[in-house]
Order: sequence, then C-alpha cells, then structure tokens
Amino acid sequence: MAVSGRKLSDFQGSVYLGSAEDFDHSCQPCLTIGQHVGAHGFCVECQEYLCKTCFECHKRTKASRNHQLLDKDNVGKHAISSKDSEECTEKCSVHKKEIIKFFCPTHKALGCNDCIILDHRTCKIDYIPDKCADIGDSEEYRDIMKKLSEKMKDAEDIMKKAEVRDKEIDNCHAGIIKEILNFRKEINERLDQLQQKIQKDADKKKSNDKIIIKMVLDECANISSDIKKLQSSLQADKSSRQNGQLYINIKRAESKLKSEEVQKADENLAKTNIQYSFERNTDLENMLSKQSVFGTLNLSASFVTSTKKKQIKTLTHKEYINVKTKSDSDSYYCYITGCAILPSNKLVLADNSNCKLKVVDIQSKTLIEEKKLGSSPWDIAELPQDQIAVTVPGNKEILIMKTVGKLSTVRKIPVKCECDGIFYHQDHLYTHCKNPNSVLVLDTQGNVQNTISLNNDIFNDPRYIVVSEDSRHIYISDNDSHCIVSLTFQGDVAAVYKHEKLGRPEGMVMLDDGSLLVCCCLSGTIHHISGDLKQGQIMIDGLSSPWSIPQSICYSHHHDEVYIGCWSEQLKVYSMK
Repeated sequence: MAVSGRKLSDFQGSVYLGSAEDFDHSCQPCLTIGQHVGAHGFCVECQEYLCKTCFECHKRTKASRNHQLLDKDNVGKHAISSKDSEECTEKCSVHKKEIIKFFCPTHKALGCNDCIILDHRTCKIDYIPDKCADIGDSEEYRDIMKKLSEKMKDAEDIMKKAEVRDKEIDNCHAGIIKEILNFRKEINERLDQLQQKIQKDADKKKSNDKIIIKMVLDECANISSDIKKLQSSLQADKSSRQNGQLYINIKRAESKLKSEEVQKADENLAKTNIQYSFERNTDLENMLSKQSVFGTLNLSASFVTSTKKKQIKTLTHKEYINVKTKSDSDSYYCYITGCAILPSNKLVLADNSNCKLKVVDIQSKTLIEEKKLGSSPWDIAELPQDQIAVTVPGNKEILIMKTVGKLSTVRKIPVKCECDGIFYHQDHLYTHCKNPNSVLVLDTQGNVQNTISLNNDIFNDPRYIVVSEDSRHIYISDNDSHCIVSLTFQGDVAAVYKHEKLGRPEGMVMLDDGSLLVCCCLSGTIHHISGDLKQGQIMIDGLSSPWSIPQSICYSHHHDEVYIGCWSEQLKVYSMK
C-alpha cells in the first residue's frame, strides 16, 4: 500500500496510542483480522506499518527477515514513499493457500504453482512478476481501459434502451386494453341496436294484438246489448198481449240468432295467438361459446423471431391503371401524392391536382369511385374499422373518412400547421408539420399526445413519414436534403441514408421485414433500404419523364404488388418477388 512520508515526531506520537480513534496508523497485518493495534515500526519492502509483536515476528520469519525495517527511532531518517511492486498477493480460488503468480496465454487462465503443474504442464507460461513491470504505462493497460469504457457505455446504452422498451411495453399494454374496451363498447352498442330492434318487433306485435282484443270486446258487448234489448221487448210484448209486435220481435230475434257476428269475433280473437317466444340465434350462441371469439393477442412480427419475413428480390413492371376521369381538369395531369391499401381489395388515391380522392378496385384494376374535396389532399393513412385519415395541407386539417359504401367524412381534425405525410400506428396518427419542422403525434380523435422537434440542420423539406412496427424508429424523407432520416421517439437522429441517386425522396412504404421502399421524383428511382439505413440498392431506375414523375408508393401484402402514384394519368403496378 502506498504511504506518504511522515516526520519522526508525528510517528512517535502515534506509536503508543491505544485505540483506532487515538492513533494515526494501525498495524496493517492486525487489521486483516479486525484488530486495531498502534504501529511500532514500518517495513520498507512490504510498505506496511507493524505493531511491536508483528515487528519482532517480521525479523524472525524466513520470508521477511531480510526486509528493511524502521523502528520508531529511525523511521524519520527514511522517507516513506510508494514504489512499484511486482509481488503477487492474490490467493488462488482453487488452491486456497497458494498465490496466483502465473498466466497461461494458450488457455487465457490465471493460476498458482499447483494449477500450472496440474493443468498447464505443456503450455508456455508467463511468470507474472517478470511480465508486470511498468504495465501501468503499457499499451495493453490503455487498451483494456478503453475497451472497458466502451463495454460500460454499451451496457449503459442497453440500459437506456431497456428503459425506453419498458415505457413502450406500458404504452403497448395501455393501447391493447384501450382497443379491447373499444371493441367491447362497439359490441355492446351493436347488441343494444339488435336488442332494440327485436324489442320493437315484440312491442308492435303486442300493440296489434291489443287492438284486436279491444275490437272483439267491443263487438261482443254490442251483441250482448242487442240481445238484452230483444229479450226485454219480447217479454214486454208477451205481458201486454201485443201479439202482432211479439211476432215481429220473434222474427228479429231469429234473424239475430242466425247472425255470424259472434263467430267472426271468435275468429278475430283467434288471430291474437300469444304462443310466440324469443328464439336465440344459435350461430351467435355457438360463437360466444368459443374461447377466442372475442379476439386474440397477436405478437408483432418484430418480436416473433420464428415468423418468416418475405424478402424482396425484384420488382417487375406488370401493368398500368388509368386513373384519369371525365370530370378531371383537362389542363392538369393527375398528381397522385398519396395512396393506401384497404382490406376490401380497394386502393384509395389522393389526386392533389384535381382535389379528389379516387378508389380503385385492385381485382379488376379499374377506378370505381371518386370524391371531390374542397382543397387538395396530400397523403392517406389506413385506420381500423374501414376508415382512412387524409391530410389537407391547404386547410390545415386531417379528414377522418369511412370507406364502407361511398367515401364520407366522419370528422375533421384541425391542426395548427401545414401537414403533408401521415402514418397510423397503434391507435395514433403521426404527421409532420412545417414552420417549425416537427412531428405531431395525435390520437384518432385529434388530441395532441406529443410533439417531436426536428433538427433543422438535417431537415429542410420533410415530406413523408413511416413508423417502424416495433415502435422504435420514425422514418422521414427529406426532399431538399436528399436523404432518409431515422429518429428515435425522443427526437434523436439514429441514422441517415444518402445515395447519389436518391434525388428528392418522396413517398415511402415499409415492407414485412422492416425495410423501406422509397420513390424519388428527381432521379426517377425506387430504392430498397434496410431498416437500420446502413444498406440500400436501386430496384427501379429511369421512371421519370416530363409527365410521369414518381411521387407516392404503397404495397399489397395479399397480391405482392407495389403501386406507384405519379404525376401522370397512369398508376404503375409492379410485381414483387
């Protein structure tokens, strides 16, 4: 142990003190067994203070009898200073009484003399005291310290990722629970509607039967009243011996008896059959008896390592789809700035130049619907429950629209800036705004959940946005900087992808394996880029012509087709293999 020099008066004043609190130096060998004894001398070789007993023992022991010892009278004549020591003191973990003195480079193993004899007899062994001189100033020491720092930084980085993932797990769980509750609410609402309908039918049946019963009661009451009147008249005529009138009333009574009024009343009463009941829908009852009828918990593909992810190798041109309609402006080409695939085998397009949304049937490859908007749409995101979100930068709003039947607006979400690209992920909408450049995170009702500022040194003209399936990265295409940027959810730049032919990147789509397809309007290329943005290649080149500039892109998993929207009358269809 390195010990600084002390004056003789200081040392002498400490030798005879009686407790750990009263003397400056304790006997260091005694300290190893928990005893605090005042120092009587000092060993220069061992660099240890010794009590009187240890001091005398040190002089007699074979291993230390030749050491330079300083007693209380001579300690001041020598400066007590630290020096390098090649002596090994650490005990072997296998042979408890032996000291580690050797290192086997072949097996990367430290050991004592017994270890070497037993396990490394044929190895070339390093004797540590011979090898350790000036090792504190060696390149090996500096290299190991550097690597340890790097390893510690790696561990700290993983800790940070783990903390982020921990929050992501909470957010994912909260989203799932919200989705489950929303689904239950929708089921309840639908069941309420169905219940109300069948109750309405039952109420109507009851009302109709009540009307018939009242009619029967009224008819029978009238019949009974008429008969009582005839009986009274007959009795009165007999009593007064008015035989002529009695004859007339008898004939009237006979006519009354022949009447079918009572029979008709009975027939009407029979119409009120109360033997009707509620019969359960057996399909629904059988469905509810199944364990998974309510839904299942599906793991994201990014977490299921056994899931086979489709790898893209080629894009082959297949056909064109004409998206020009008679009502489009003759002076403008179609400008397809956004596209989205719907579950119903439909493709929705945003025609910016004609202020329209257009629907294409993927099976027949024909345009089946168009809807005029008040301002030019830009991008489209597919939402659950057959809905889409459409950005309208000119109106500073996002339209939530239903796609079942004809396209119709469900609600409008106002935003405080012009927003272009939009993406839906885990019950949230992600869109980027300009002035200042930022990513806006909203729920589907339009409530702002977060705002992520974008570094203006990198982002000059952000256009389209995609979020990774594992919720770890946000990808943005920047038209003016000619690059694709990957951000963390905290707004830190994770990676940047550039390429000499990545000229003005625009629309992006994420494939099953987490890679990206990006279309570039200036270079007329389609790039395939890995999710970490470290690798990329050109899949299609030479797309651009004066009136056929690639702008937006989407991918159908079921058809293995890629659709490219252009500044053109034609939507380009490519087969993916």
